Amino acid sequence: MEAVTDATPPTHSPALAAALAAQDVVAVAYALRNDVMIVPQLVVNGQAEQVRVFGREGTDRRMLLLFSSAENYARMVPDEIDPQIMVGDAQWLREFLTVHQQVLEMVFFDVAGPHVMQAAPADLMRALGPLPGEEETGTSEPGG
Repeated sequence: MEAVTDATPPTHSPALAAALAAQDVVAVAYALRNDVMIVPQLVVNGQAEQVRVFGREGTDRRMLLLFSSAENYARMVPDEIDPQIMVGDAQWLREFLTVHQQVLEMVFFDVAGPHVMQAAPADLMRALGPLPGEEETGTSEPGG
C-alpha cells in the first residue's frame, strides 16, 4: 500500500490566529516557534521568487508582513487576482530576520485585520530563541 501524504501545505495557523485574537505576546511567540506563518511572495516576471516586503516612500527601511492565514493576506491585497504566498516556519523566520535585520524596521501580523500586532525584528529574534543545537546565552526568562 502506498503512503499517502498531504501535498498541500497548510495555508493558515490556528495557533497564530488565536494568539493574535487574544493580543497575547507570549502566545504569538509560541505560535511562531511551533506552527507556521503565511508569507507574501513578490511575483516578478510571472514567478513568485522572493519574499514581498513593504516600505514607505522615501526610505530604504522595509516592513515584513506575516499573516495567520492566506485569506487575511488576500484581504490586504483585494485587487490582486491570485496573491502568491509561501508557508514559513520558525527556522525560516530566524534566517530571514538574520539576513535582513539591517533594513527591516518592523514586522506586522495580520495587518489588514482582524487582529493586528507588530513587533521589532530584534524582539522577534529573542522570542524565537536559539536555533536548534545552539545554546542560549544569559539567563532565561519565562515566555521570553
